[in-house]
Amino acid sequence: MPPILRKVSTITEKGQTTVPKSVRQALGIGAGDRVAYVIDENSRVVLERDDSDEDDPVIGRFLSLLAQDMQENPARAIVAIPDGLQERIADLAGRRPVDLDEPIDGEVDL
Repeated sequence: MPPILRKVSTITEKGQTTVPKSVRQALGIGAGDRVAYVIDENSRVVLERDDSDEDDPVIGRFLSLLAQDMQENPARAIVAIPDGLQERIADLAGRRPVDLDEPIDGEVDL
């Protein structure tokens, strides 16, 4: 059976590659989405959209550590940000409003 779509991309020296636009469109994925590589017993690779809610284990452990510290030390767990630090943050941000839900334009390396 012939493939529905076959595209080729090149692997960079860093081991990175670009998923061709037609493949991204076929999978319904875009920037920030996750993909999974599945290798079968014949060494064929299937690239599929990954919609799982799998958490990063490092972040999970860090958040658990924070939660434990907050429970053990409630008096110092939540404190107000000092005025001087608030001013410094505002200066660094250029006193511009920040929309954390605003999409990021262009390529992003994480």
